Amino acid sequence: MTGDVLIRDVEIEGRSGRDVRVARGRIVEIGAGLSGREPDLDGRGGALLPGLIDHHIHLFALAAQAASVRLDQAGSVTVVARALQAKADELPPGAWLRATGYTDAGAELLDRRALDRMVIDRPVRVLHRTGGLWILNSAALALVIADPMPDCVERDAQGRPTGRIWRGDDWLRSRLAASPPSLAGVSAELARRGVTGVTDTSVTNDQAQAGVFAGAMASGQWRQRLMLMSGGVLKPSYGEAWRLGPVKVILDDDRLPELACFRETIARARQWGRRVAVHCVAAGELALTLAAFGDAGSLPGDRIEHGGVIHPAAAAEIAALGLTVVTQPAFIAERGDRYVAEVDPGDLDHLYPCASLMRAGIKVAGGSDAPYAQADPWSAMATAVSRVTRGGQALGLHERVGPRAALNLFLGDFADPGGPPRRVQVGAPADLCLLRGPLEAALAEPDASWVAATLVAGQPIYLAS
Repeated sequence: MTGDVLIRDVEIEGRSGRDVRVARGRIVEIGAGLSGREPDLDGRGGALLPGLIDHHIHLFALAAQAASVRLDQAGSVTVVARALQAKADELPPGAWLRATGYTDAGAELLDRRALDRMVIDRPVRVLHRTGGLWILNSAALALVIADPMPDCVERDAQGRPTGRIWRGDDWLRSRLAASPPSLAGVSAELARRGVTGVTDTSVTNDQAQAGVFAGAMASGQWRQRLMLMSGGVLKPSYGEAWRLGPVKVILDDDRLPELACFRETIARARQWGRRVAVHCVAAGELALTLAAFGDAGSLPGDRIEHGGVIHPAAAAEIAALGLTVVTQPAFIAERGDRYVAEVDPGDLDHLYPCASLMRAGIKVAGGSDAPYAQADPWSAMATAVSRVTRGGQALGLHERVGPRAALNLFLGDFADPGGPPRRVQVGAPADLCLLRGPLEAALAEPDASWVAATLVAGQPIYLAS
């Protein structure tokens, strides 16, 4: 198929028996009993939706995770050690061992000596579940450390590196000089879930990284539409390979910047003609963000990423400033049991809120934050509706939303996440998700298995067998 296709017998906004004609990647006609010479796609009565957009994801980290040890469920240092040792036994001599999802779970945070006791004969790097900390063993440090050491490299009282690298992705990547992983597998998996576009929110995106993305799109490794955030200057894409997104600001509750510095960051983004998206997981991060926007001014399209803890008073400020919240409902399912054990009880009812923000008039959109959660919008929808953890605990039931509202978290436009949901209508890009059955049935049991086909600009990027 070339972007011209006739999709037959689909349900659109509750109306069954509709046909949709696509020409040059756009919807040009909707009706019943349409005829033409275009290739046919039989919808078999299934619902036809706009393709889903994951508004917060980290693509290369997700691609790299395929070859990594997953430590998400490792509840003790002993389990971590066993997992690393088992993987080390499978790898060729000298090969790097990469692990993700580690959490200290109340124990002392790993350092290079602790990793050396687990695996000493090859380089090891372990990513904390927050994504903000890499921990390297001595063999790995020997390969990357050089003077002068940047501030991201933690040192002990004697000035020796501990193995912990805080928010040092850029520096570490430059020292590893490794080729980026292929995005083909990630693209295929997202297509299987009906995703036709994503916003890569990595603060490390720069012009070189954008060139890698453009190359992946040109080679067919990456099939979806793409918007890129960055922490600094990023020139718009030549030929519109990707869209330019907001400037990303990373905050850490234990090392918050001065308010004046934050205001300057917002001012620079405005000089570049861009909006601002701020990583806010903790209440302190959110408080500083609201103060900064209150001083510097906010614009439509400025975003709060995550909204990990939002109390009603803070929600009122977000609404007054006109900020959008891009949240991750799936964290309630995937991390909720840990939250119950570790989070201040006063915050539990305000974790990753959704319904209360909508009631306050705040635009709310959904993202996966993959690889730090599953890259599955259907799982996120199910959790937004249920607010139940994997262990079966209900968490903040007053933040539940209805199935349609949960779906709409992933139907907002790139430029207006949380805004009016995109529609299957004449003139719209043919970025589409075809389901195996009626929409009401799919929303009753949200799951990626409902997806029968995914199209971008009228071209199938996924067809179920």
